[in-house]
Amino acid sequence: MDVKDSNGTILKEGDNVTIIKDLKVKGASTTLKRGTTFKNIHLTDDPGEIECRSAQVKGLVLKTQFVKKI
Repeated sequence: MDVKDSNGTILKEGDNVTIIKDLKVKGASTTLKRGTTFKNIHLTDDPGEIECRSAQVKGLVLKTQFVKKI
């Protein structure tokens, strides 16, 4: 199963990604700003989603269409 970012680059376990647009977080009162970097991502069973951690939200799941590999 290939997991690809918004540019079509293949993502692997432990990669670093950055957000390409501002995203509102469901269940939290925070907004993740464009350019926020996440380190050591984890792949899920769904090729369209990845798991990551931020200082504001733990256990965050992002759609791969909103991230790009650094």
